[in-house]
Amino acid sequence: MPAHPPQAPCSARPGLENPPVGSRRQFVAGTLAALSASSAAALPALAAEPRAAGTTPAAPPTRKIKLGLIGCGGRGAWITSFFVKHGGYQFHAVADYFQAVADQTGDDLGTDKARRFSGLSGYKRLIDSGVEAVVIEDVPCFYPEQARAAVEAGCHVYIAKPVAVDVPGCLAIQQAAGLATQKKLCFLVDYQLPTQTPNIEVANRIRSGALGRLAHILSFGLCGGGPDPADGPTIEHLFRGQAWNSRVALGGDNFAFYDIHILDGVTWVMGKRPVAACGRSRILRPGPHGDRSDCSGVLYEYDDGVIWNHVTNALSNNGDFSALTASFFGLQATARIQYWGKAYVRGGPKHYVGEIGSVFDDGVVCNVAEFYRNITEGRFDNPTAARAVDGTLTAILGREAAARRRYLTMEEVVRENKKLEPDLKGLKA
Repeated sequence: MPAHPPQAPCSARPGLENPPVGSRRQFVAGTLAALSASSAAALPALAAEPRAAGTTPAAPPTRKIKLGLIGCGGRGAWITSFFVKHGGYQFHAVADYFQAVADQTGDDLGTDKARRFSGLSGYKRLIDSGVEAVVIEDVPCFYPEQARAAVEAGCHVYIAKPVAVDVPGCLAIQQAAGLATQKKLCFLVDYQLPTQTPNIEVANRIRSGALGRLAHILSFGLCGGGPDPADGPTIEHLFRGQAWNSRVALGGDNFAFYDIHILDGVTWVMGKRPVAACGRSRILRPGPHGDRSDCSGVLYEYDDGVIWNHVTNALSNNGDFSALTASFFGLQATARIQYWGKAYVRGGPKHYVGEIGSVFDDGVVCNVAEFYRNITEGRFDNPTAARAVDGTLTAILGREAAARRRYLTMEEVVRENKKLEPDLKGLKA
């Protein structure tokens, strides 16, 4: 990935207010009550207008925060450089399922050999090692339990997406983020699209009526697929090279693993999640071993009648590789947010075009700086968490509607509270 420009501008993360924390049963009941309400104002986790985002230069770090990295694979190893370059962090401990991977990352970061942990429970020893904050870059199905354990132990959390692969995981993340706010801890979800000034400008113009009445939305998640290894005696081999995405119970399918980038973008602009969906998905790659889908089309529906078409392609077919775009069509104008190229409002009274830079690099730079500011300045409202739950629930709704080939409401999906259970037999504890 290309290096980010020095002193890249960082935009404050817009977000939504967290609901109060209670027992899991109380939380599920509250979520269902909110989903069944006809008024958008009855959805406190969803309908509150995202805060205006600006451009905030990063202040020089005043101290070192002791970090623990959970998950030292490709993305985990990549993201460490941004924390190191920031200057306000020190990697105190690392954990990975594989000891050799933890050791390699520990060597690269200069982490003491006594604080390099492995196995499924390695994250617990990392949390107990004296870290102030954790960076969670592990297999997504483990995120909810790792985040909850970190918050309960008094650690700040910087977490990748998707934050969960099923509804129980989403509710657990929402509870963990609410608990973090209660305990005056930071909980930041690392999304990059909403940190980019052109996307922010377009989102603000859409919300201020630049399109006229919104009619429909069209979004794409196009990529080249991924590894699909055969079954083995255990699922250990799936923990390498993001092969976990071949199994829905581990990575949540392409809806959650890849498309979540743009699903979150739409959720960010709209300030709420859809109420229903219908669709179709297919598995048609030769000799599939996993259960992830290869292509899908989903039609989402909002409570105000806006319809949203989302298209997935995860096949190596020379398609428009890595396209993550969303277009918003109104009565007067059209707008687009995306990860590469130009964000714009075309037509109407608020025409705008802005060039998007290196989203992944610049976005991480922004989020790493924001995480530091939140910790050192005592900002514990944690707005990115509620939106991350909204976006992940949207991905789950789309995945389930497409797989079942029927109309499905968000209320049904949340009420089912279906848990995906990966087979962990034979794995190193």
